[in-house]
Amino acid sequence: MNKLLLILIFLMLGLQLRLWAGEGSLGHLVSLKRDMAKQQAQVDILEEHNRVLFAEVLALKNGSLMIEEKARTQLGMIKEGETFYMFAQ
Repeated sequence: MNKLLLILIFLMLGLQLRLWAGEGSLGHLVSLKRDMAKQQAQVDILEEHNRVLFAEVLALKNGSLMIEEKARTQLGMIKEGETFYMFAQ
């Protein structure tokens, strides 16, 4: 009977050790949840960026005004008869 009780105590201690320390422990679970929250924040930022890009793509597909604006701002397009002025700041 004493040997059985001793074996059960060691098993219980082993299970408690596994619960409080090492992989799969409560501390490890908290760390994983913290990492998951950080990654979810990054995903949210990237999803917002994707929404902005998608809206821009739709604007480029649906109208020539957006294309003209991009050409003016990014490529320096100047129409015939227009005068270009550059202001130094």
